[in-house]
Amino acid sequence: MTRPVDSGVILLARLALAVLFLWGGVMKLLGYAGFVGYLHSKGVPFVQVAAPVATAVEVLGGLFLVVGFRIRALGLFMAAYTIATAVLGHDFWNITDATLQRDMIIHFWKNVGIAGGFLLLFVTGAGRISIDGARAPRGGLGSSL
Repeated sequence: MTRPVDSGVILLARLALAVLFLWGGVMKLLGYAGFVGYLHSKGVPFVQVAAPVATAVEVLGGLFLVVGFRIRALGLFMAAYTIATAVLGHDFWNITDATLQRDMIIHFWKNVGIAGGFLLLFVTGAGRISIDGARAPRGGLGSSL
């Protein structure tokens, strides 16, 4: 992608993903005890480690998306993280209440779609409007892994 508009579109995509993760990370911080309780209710192992790691991933990942830092590596990492949270947090196959199960299915597939967006960032890079773009040779759009 070499057209100037492409970098603007990539920036918008990064910001759209960043809002979701910054919001989620900040909400986890503000309601930390509730988040820990939710992880316990889902049977997540090592909650004392998982909770701060998940919070940090969402806040730092969101910030890196905004500034466009190490986007190729971040895209791959966040795609894996988003799939893991889909499997652990939206396990619709374990839900018996039809209404709750429907919501979990929607959230599960939403996470899969978000992971797809991260995989596209892995392929495209950050674009020129980013830290990665500023550091790249003029012929490139993003950073390398």
